[in-house]
Amino acid sequence: MATWQIVLIVIAVILLAAIIALYILGKKSQKKKEEQDAQIAASAQTVSMLIIDKKQMKLKDAGLPAAVLEQTPKLLRRSKMPIVKAKVGLKIMTFLCDGAIFDSIPTKKEVKAVVSGLYITSVKGIRASNEPTPKKSKFWDKFWKLKKERESK
Repeated sequence: MATWQIVLIVIAVILLAAIIALYILGKKSQKKKEEQDAQIAASAQTVSMLIIDKKQMKLKDAGLPAAVLEQTPKLLRRSKMPIVKAKVGLKIMTFLCDGAIFDSIPTKKEVKAVVSGLYITSVKGIRASNEPTPKKSKFWDKFWKLKKERESK
């Protein structure tokens, strides 16, 4: 056998081993996620709250309790998370939010939210529509839009 054939076989075996390892890790993490979702659903309760502000920010800058910061993995502490500040009753609290519903949360409006601890899982509007807030257009978006308009003329 030629040297290049042996190298290709070794690379193929390594790739196959990596694919199998990723498949096994994916299955384990999927089971773990399903268990966590079941726990969140079990402890969920509906709360009426006034949304003050929502931002994507780092956990250490969000003003969450120290116990929450200690329990989060070190990698997640540095990444930006969807944070919602809301007034529940007489207290102003900071909540973590599900990334899928973050855009649909209206600011400066009263909503009914399904909350599990400090985690918002879903939101229903009381006096507001539940449509996502429009995103601000960026400079390059405006530039490309103007360019397309000029080309179509």
